Amino acid sequence: MVMKKHSRNFPLIIIATAFAVLISVLSFVYHPFMENPLARSIGIFFISMLSSFLMILFIKILVFKKIFNLLNTVQKFKEQSDVSSPKLPYSSNEIHNLSIEILAWIEERKSEIDRLKKLEVYRKEYLGNISHELKTPVFNIQGYVLTLLDGGLEDPSINRNYLMRAEKSVDRMIAMIDDLEAISQLETGELQIEPEIFDIIILLKELLEAQEMQAKEKGIALTINEVNKTLFVFADRFRIRQVIVNLIVNSIKYGKEGGETKIRFYDAGANISIEVADNGIGIAKVHLPRLFERFYRVNKSRSREQGGTGLGLAIVKHIIEAHNQKIKVMSTEGVGTVFSFNLKKG
Repeated sequence: MVMKKHSRNFPLIIIATAFAVLISVLSFVYHPFMENPLARSIGIFFISMLSSFLMILFIKILVFKKIFNLLNTVQKFKEQSDVSSPKLPYSSNEIHNLSIEILAWIEERKSEIDRLKKLEVYRKEYLGNISHELKTPVFNIQGYVLTLLDGGLEDPSINRNYLMRAEKSVDRMIAMIDDLEAISQLETGELQIEPEIFDIIILLKELLEAQEMQAKEKGIALTINEVNKTLFVFADRFRIRQVIVNLIVNSIKYGKEGGETKIRFYDAGANISIEVADNGIGIAKVHLPRLFERFYRVNKSRSREQGGTGLGLAIVKHIIEAHNQKIKVMSTEGVGTVFSFNLKKG
C-alpha cells in the first residue's frame, strides 16, 4: 500500500521539482547582476517548489479524489450486477484504471444490449408461434361446431365424425398447454426432479412395446443393443420416460419406410451414455443449432401433418439439463439422426 502511494506521488514530485528548477534558472539568467543572485535563485527554487506542491496538491484533491470516488462507484456497480466480470489489469494510475473500468463497462453493456435484442427477437417468434399453433386447432373446432349447428348435428353421417375431430383438436390444445406448463416449471425450478434408482432397460422395453404399433405402420424396427442386461441409473423415471418417448416418436415420424430405430447404451465412467439412432431423413446442419427451441420446426408443413405440439425437443432439453447433463444431436441428411445424453449410474 505504501509503495502504491509513493508510486502515485512520484510523478507529482518530478513535475514540482522541474517547475521549481525552471523558475530558478530563469531568475538567474535574466537577473545575473543582482546582489547575491545564487542565494536569491535558491530562495526562488524553494518558494517555487512549495508553490508547485500546493498547486498540485490542490489539483489532486479537487480532481483525483473525484476520479477515485467515480472509480469506486463503477467498481461497486459491477460487483452488484449479475454479470461476472473478469479481473482487469489495474495500475497505480487512477485515470488509467477509470478508463479501463469504463471501457469494460461499455463492452458489458454492448453484450447485454445484444443479448436483449436476441431475446426480443426470440420473444416475438415465440409469441407468433404460440398464436399460430393454437390458431389451427381453434379454427378446426370452430368449423366443426358451426357445421353441426347449421344442421350437421341431425345428420348421423357426420355428427359423430365431426365431434371426434373436434375432440382431437381439443386434445392437441390440452397437450400444448401441458407442455408449455412443463417447460415453464422446468425453467423456473418449480418442477423438481425426483431421482430414484431404476433399471432403464425395463423402462425401454415398456416404451418400445407401447410404440410398436405405430412403428409397424411404417415398417420401422425398434431395437435395443443391451436387451438382456440390467442397467441401473439414478434419475427421475417419469421425466426420463418423457425424454425417451419423445425421441422414439420423432424417429418413427421422420423415419424411412422399412427403417430402424436403435437404442444403444455405453459405459461412460460414472455415467451411462444413451443413444437413440435412426436411419431416417436426417436434418440439415443449418437447423441443428435451433433444433431444441420451442415450436421450431425443420419442415413446418410436414411437421404439422405429423401432429405434435412442436415442444417435444424443448422439453427433452430442459429435462436432461435438470439432471445436470446435456443432450447432443448428430445428423446427416438422407442418412439419419442420433440423439445422445448421459445419466448417472445407479
